[in-house]
Amino acid sequence: MSDSHPAMNVSREARAWSTSGYLMLLGFLALLALMVARIAAFAGTEPDDSQVLSFVLSNLLIAVLLILIASGFYMIQPNQAAAITLFGSYRGTDRNHGLRWVWPWMGKTKISVRANNLVSERIKVNDLRGNPIEMAAQVVWRVVDTAQALYDVDDYKAFVMVQIEAAVRTIGSRYPYDDFAHAEITLRGNHDEVGAELRAELIARLTMAGITVDECGFTHLAYAQEIAGAMLRRQQAEAVIAARTKLVEGAVSMVEMALHQLSEKGVVHLDDERKAAMVSNLMVVLCGERDTQPVVNTGTLYQ
Repeated sequence: MSDSHPAMNVSREARAWSTSGYLMLLGFLALLALMVARIAAFAGTEPDDSQVLSFVLSNLLIAVLLILIASGFYMIQPNQAAAITLFGSYRGTDRNHGLRWVWPWMGKTKISVRANNLVSERIKVNDLRGNPIEMAAQVVWRVVDTAQALYDVDDYKAFVMVQIEAAVRTIGSRYPYDDFAHAEITLRGNHDEVGAELRAELIARLTMAGITVDECGFTHLAYAQEIAGAMLRRQQAEAVIAARTKLVEGAVSMVEMALHQLSEKGVVHLDDERKAAMVSNLMVVLCGERDTQPVVNTGTLYQ
């Protein structure tokens, strides 16, 4: 027995038939003027029963036409669309702004296609190394397929909120928060790369709802409160170690350069013991955190 599920029917936006509401408004006003003129003209006559019946029926027909025409009007603002349905069947989307008109028995559902700016709630995520961090994202999204947004998901705005949270969790667990050695991509140090990957993840998740993402990025990124103090001390320790390493590397290079130039120019000839003493003194001077006090030797080099 097969355990597969039927695939969901994916809606696709199509162009709906509609006409200018201004032309229909002229027709509405013309019928209304005709009805008023007929009533005014009939009021000055002495009709018999057959004429009264004919007048009532004709004006009733005009009134029905006026009601039908008035029921077909709708307004679309710039960057807005209206999905047209016929007895529950999608017939297309009208994106022409202004006063529009369709048959009054056609359903009309308006939907905005403007850009929406959304800032998610702060959520707690475990990064690649298992450290709990807090993250929040800012996303600029908009509807590109009105049929998918209205008919393929139940509530496309709530769908966007859920998918943003899921995407942030996915990206947050994919990378470490920080890497002092800069050997890999991190959440804190590679905003552009991680932001681009977050956007790609969101677009992939929101495609089924007819929504695209124009821009996104993190608005909040920090260690969770329970480990923030410990991680700060760790970062400080790593920074001190890295600074000491750079300082020692520079001092060794300077000592090596000094000995080489002294020997090359014949300024002074030192044996191994004197070289060791000079290296020791130079390292103290270059690596020490406090200012050194020079001692002037007024005797020989060996006293």
